[in-house]
Amino acid sequence: MLRSAVERQLEIIAEALAQLRSVDPELAARVPELRRIVDFRNLLIHGYAIVDDRIVWEIARAKVSALIESLPALGQERPGG
Repeated sequence: MLRSAVERQLEIIAEALAQLRSVDPELAARVPELRRIVDFRNLLIHGYAIVDDRIVWEIARAKVSALIESLPALGQERPGG
């Protein structure tokens, strides 16, 4: 259940960023590793048979916190942010 929950949350984060790319491409372009995040989401959803749980856990552990730390700065760059 934990693995499924972690994967689902990563999918949601990546889908939100993919939507941001559609709504505000300029802001999305400043999100670190956006393309890799969206690509990873596609792998989770469509390539589940080849997903390595250790890699998923490492991404959740290390990469998500770095992404979260970068997002407030992006909000401050926008008018009204």
